[in-house]
Amino acid sequence: QVQLVESGGGLLQPGGSLRLSCAASGIISTSNVMGWHRQAPGRERELVAIISRGGSTIADSVKDRFTISRDSAKNTVYLQMNTLKPEDTAVYYCYIKNFGLEVWGQGTLVTVSS
Repeated sequence: QVQLVESGGGLLQPGGSLRLSCAASGIISTSNVMGWHRQAPGRERELVAIISRGGSTIADSVKDRFTISRDSAKNTVYLQMNTLKPEDTAVYYCYIKNFGLEVWGQGTLVTVSS
């Protein structure tokens, strides 16, 4: 059974930077897809970024500020978030699609506020 462990959330001021990490454990396919979604208060969960062997996709709303990367040897995905805005406040969920099955992390809260 795949498990995801997220880290890196917190409280910071607008304009700051933060890096989220998510490590997957268990039997992991080399063709998996990993990434991040987020859910802001009162809003639906939305895609932020995903990455696979074939490349990455980043939401238009953040693509000039966020980058996604991975360390395949460690089955870990990172989300580097720069120039954070209050509207980036949300619970960020790590995600993996592995052998056709989706697994979600428990989420890490990012709060951007002055």
